[in-house]
Amino acid sequence: MGGPNLEVFKFAVYVFFPVVMLVHYGNPDWYAKNVLPYKERIFPPEHRINTNIPSDSTTLKEELAKIRARNLERKAQREAEAAAAASQQK
Repeated sequence: MGGPNLEVFKFAVYVFFPVVMLVHYGNPDWYAKNVLPYKERIFPPEHRINTNIPSDSTTLKEELAKIRARNLERKAQREAEAAAAASQQK
């Protein structure tokens, strides 16, 4: 078909393509510039990650009560902002 020169070229591509990709994408500067900004947008910040998972029912109920209270507080705040915006439009 193509001869030995084609085979040498194909071998070079098969060997050096992964090496070039590792060198390019493994560069820490490239990683910091292109990957870390998306990581910060996709994953939650470290202070929002809860590593203390409740193990018994009482602490679980307490955590659920805290979450519900926080959600109700946010809902009341959104409703107050919506009411204030509606009163400003009139």
